[in-house]
Amino acid sequence: MLKKIISLLLAVLMIVALVGCGKSGREIIKLTLSTEDSAAILAAAGIRLPAPEEAAGAGTTVKWFSHDDWFHNYDEGEVVNTGFFTFTEMYGCELEWVQTVWGQRFDDLANQILGGTPPDFTSAETSLFPMKVMKGIIQPVEDYIDYDSPLFAEMKPYVDTYFTLNGHQYYMLTDMGFGCVFPYNRRVINDFGYDDPADLFYNDQWTWDEFSEMCLDFTDPDADRYALDGWYFSRAIMQSTGVSVVGYNADTGRFFSNLDDPRLERAADALYELQKNETCYPWWNGWVTRNGGVEGGGVKDGLCLFWPVGSWGFTGPVETIAANWGDVTQNELMFVPSPRDPNGDGNYYLDCEPNGYVLINQAENPEGVALLAMCDRFKIVDPTVVNIDEYQLKNTYKWTDEMLDMYHTCYEMANSGVGNILLTYGVDADAGYGSDIGGMLRNFNDDIGHPTSAGGAATWAQAKASYQDTLEYNIDELNKRLDEFEASGGVAEPSAGNS
Repeated sequence: MLKKIISLLLAVLMIVALVGCGKSGREIIKLTLSTEDSAAILAAAGIRLPAPEEAAGAGTTVKWFSHDDWFHNYDEGEVVNTGFFTFTEMYGCELEWVQTVWGQRFDDLANQILGGTPPDFTSAETSLFPMKVMKGIIQPVEDYIDYDSPLFAEMKPYVDTYFTLNGHQYYMLTDMGFGCVFPYNRRVINDFGYDDPADLFYNDQWTWDEFSEMCLDFTDPDADRYALDGWYFSRAIMQSTGVSVVGYNADTGRFFSNLDDPRLERAADALYELQKNETCYPWWNGWVTRNGGVEGGGVKDGLCLFWPVGSWGFTGPVETIAANWGDVTQNELMFVPSPRDPNGDGNYYLDCEPNGYVLINQAENPEGVALLAMCDRFKIVDPTVVNIDEYQLKNTYKWTDEMLDMYHTCYEMANSGVGNILLTYGVDADAGYGSDIGGMLRNFNDDIGHPTSAGGAATWAQAKASYQDTLEYNIDELNKRLDEFEASGGVAEPSAGNS
């Protein structure tokens, strides 16, 4: 678990820029930590990780398949990925980024597998399970990650509950992350005379009612002022109920519909009122959010009140964050979890997501991927590295202590036990096209919670009437495929059309 206190004894982060090779016009920058911090990480690693001469995968290169590179640095204003730092500095490993485009990533991946040039791994998205298992895209990991070991034991309940099929574990899980939070600009909140959402949250008063009242009061379409923007706010509100549209029974390993759950109806009704009163930026007019789709567009300028997004949306060079969200150094940027249902069980809920990796079928270097996962897990559990990571957030991204405290609060919610996890299951990556069972499930999960488009708002009753039969049919089909997969012995080979 992450610590809340940042060590005052850490040396100042030193950044040294050395020019490396480039990717897609972006030039890799070699950033390093201070000598003291580097030594501290490697010393701690020597306690928790295997010795380099004994580690399988040491001295090798792994091939990372993704639309973006989360490991190398491309700007001097970025933090150092300390897990990757350990992977390269302690074990002499390297990483090759195999690039793709988000919307076609799984078509690209299937083609590479079928062409005999598979990458080694990609990120552990929920959308991979169980569809990509049954399609032969990803392979089991139990031969490479020991979930009974001290390093990974805390992750075993999550993997066994959510990412195991037919007795095989499919995720190299390092921890659980959280999805949408609600960032805002404190100066703007103050200018409009609203209570600070963080204060409301800590006083257990951050509810849909308080949130909606702010949004309705703030919105003025004639002044180009909309309370909400972004791609995720509707799903965040739906998930704040504590239940997903598509549920998963961990005991049976099967899916079911929650469309008759009154908690979802209350959330959809709250969204309907927000949509009907034009509180949402009309990005469906061209399908672009304000300022060309950048996260946080309009927040600094008082034209957007909340731009819900994962915390990744406001990490990066300070100048970039300031241009969109506001001046972090002046305490302008803050965030809170999703507001809670005032008629619910009294708990706050976040949509959660796995952090870690999956092995691509026929990967050439699974041991190297496992070693990287060990390094990433090590940086999460070791206090020395936790402190260094927090120090970087404070000194490179200029996060305040309040932001760090709120991050810890959200992180602890996401990692508080398997019973509190809200995941979107059974989905396929090309969700926007609804081209198969998984994609359709993803569409329904998002669209019911986002009933407004260019055609106008829809009530919960209208949405439910439109989608229920098709949703339940496709859930039944997915469960049948799971039955067939398990009956066949739980083995799948990639083939054309399996993306």
